[in-house]
Amino acid sequence: MNNSHHHNAEGVSVKLLLPLLASILAISPLAIDMYLPAMPIMANELGTDMPMVQNSLSIYLLGYALGLLFFGPLADQHSRRLLVFIGIGGFVVVSLLLPFCENIEQFLTLRFVQAFISSAATVIVPGTIREYYGKNMAKGFSYVSMIMMVAPMIAPTIGALLLVLHSWHLIFYVLATYSLLVLILVIKYLPEAKNVEKRQSMSFITRYKIVLTHQKARLDLISSMMISLAFFSYITAIPFVYLTVFGTSEFTFSVLFAINVIALMTAHFINTKLVVRKGSRVMLSYGLVLSVLAATALVMASYWQLPLIFTLLSVIPLMGSISMIAVNADSLVLVEFAEQSGTATAVIGTLRFGVGALAGPILAVFYDGSALPFALLMWCSVLVVLLCQIMIKVK
Repeated sequence: MNNSHHHNAEGVSVKLLLPLLASILAISPLAIDMYLPAMPIMANELGTDMPMVQNSLSIYLLGYALGLLFFGPLADQHSRRLLVFIGIGGFVVVSLLLPFCENIEQFLTLRFVQAFISSAATVIVPGTIREYYGKNMAKGFSYVSMIMMVAPMIAPTIGALLLVLHSWHLIFYVLATYSLLVLILVIKYLPEAKNVEKRQSMSFITRYKIVLTHQKARLDLISSMMISLAFFSYITAIPFVYLTVFGTSEFTFSVLFAINVIALMTAHFINTKLVVRKGSRVMLSYGLVLSVLAATALVMASYWQLPLIFTLLSVIPLMGSISMIAVNADSLVLVEFAEQSGTATAVIGTLRFGVGALAGPILAVFYDGSALPFALLMWCSVLVVLLCQIMIKVK
């Protein structure tokens, strides 16, 4: 089964399956990151201020989290192809509507709908990986994550280019085109899940109860949530920090953003090489030590308002170490739930995106025109993870 040349009935090789799953997963990071360089312009055109446009990220994450809650258990019961069809099809339609928004309220509403429906497609991915990788799920995950990381890396650059070429409207047309292409590939190549009929025995509530009452997984779940808060406070604040606080151009912003994503990919790559030998718990603690140091450096750079290079040199190792913590915390949680992978995925995703959605409002409350609130929020998040992991060690 774990042979990478394994073909299923429809003749789809795993080699083709992983890029396909990654391109389904990439839809959300593209939808999240592509319009980041356009934020100041959009705030202008939609007649609102920057924190309000930043909140469209939080709204997106909230919609996505609620969507996962709704579609997660359905993925353990219903046709995989149907869910992807609903998810991507809906995403295409809403993407085509977004350029017609005339005010921020319309924009926020549509972003919520877009995120909610798109989660139907992504929720089937972990179960599919488990079906083909079995015990080596963490490895399959890291590969898909690595392919998927390309999306957020190039997204702001594409966004900045489309902005120069035309306007922010074009960004959403391009998103619609990309997701339509993925949908065509899905119809052609995505295999249906095996044994769908055998999996209907449990209710929504029971599935969630199993996942949420599991003692051993709980502290790792909290770790995953807090790392997510750190990650999304970065995504939410970084356009403001680079474009406004440091006054970089849209193009420079997209280059700096890409450098940070390369750090994320490098961390994933190191993880795929070492995790089988060292184990997820050890890799998580390596990442944790580095992130505590880097986050502390970031707070100091922001407090003393040092030049941009100091922020960069703290953010790069911080983002790398964060992704190492995240992928291992998730693997440690998922290993505990063989039977409820769809539900466990929904729980992890909902908590992660739900907490991530708080980044915007928290940053808006402490908004003072500097980079300090963002640095402090990342630092506090990392410290909570440190606390959780110490508690696991002590038990």
